[in-house]
Amino acid sequence: MIQHVLAELLLPFLGTSLGAGCVFFLKKGMNPLVQRALTGFAAGVMVAASVWSLLLPAMEQAEDMGQWAFLPAVGGFWLGILFLLIMDRTIPHLHQDSDQPEGLPTQLKRTTMLVLAVALHNIPEGMAVGVVLAGWMAGDSGITAAGTLTLSLGIAIQNFPEGAIISMPLQAEGTGKGRAFLYGVLSGVVEPLAAVLTIWAAGLILPALPCLLSFAAGAMIYVVVEELIPEASAGEHSNLGTLFFAAGFTVMLALDVALG
Repeated sequence: MIQHVLAELLLPFLGTSLGAGCVFFLKKGMNPLVQRALTGFAAGVMVAASVWSLLLPAMEQAEDMGQWAFLPAVGGFWLGILFLLIMDRTIPHLHQDSDQPEGLPTQLKRTTMLVLAVALHNIPEGMAVGVVLAGWMAGDSGITAAGTLTLSLGIAIQNFPEGAIISMPLQAEGTGKGRAFLYGVLSGVVEPLAAVLTIWAAGLILPALPCLLSFAAGAMIYVVVEELIPEASAGEHSNLGTLFFAAGFTVMLALDVALG
């Protein structure tokens, strides 16, 4: 069990690190159309994971509430939305292709704030992996080892383009390859950390597992709607982001059916 948990904790981080490593193999900065497509793909994976790996299991675990089984999912979902809203308003960060920082006023460097922007939306992904693993380790939640693998693998796949999206533009702005790679890797460190903290919290309040599952879903959906979809739809040829959103969604759907 320990090896299984460690592997799935590190799998999403590995995806980010491999994506950041693209900076060593691609000489030019990332084409805006490619970046838009990858962002749409990541958004599709996150939405599918929120539904099949988090919200549906949350409602299944609350079946004994009858027609009110949706309440833990709805409550946890909104708590996740509000949690990310607060973090978005307080943590200083800067999105790609923007010169207007968000969050509290700060003197942090532009590079640091770019990394914080990616790290901010990696937090709910880490929470999602952690809460699903906690449910599996509990043994009576209905979450299977295949289900936890599906979520970790899906997030790792969408983290690959995210790692490239942070390291490649940094290199294009003049940051050295080694440092750009390091920043990309650091943006993904928060995922295993968030996962471990969530496993610990879930162990303390295991009866609240349905709420925790939907909490992670709400946090992920906030990131998708507030950040990823606008970035995937910006500028001309916005249909490219839409098509890759659909591709990411179907990849995660296929993984859930094939492995779950």
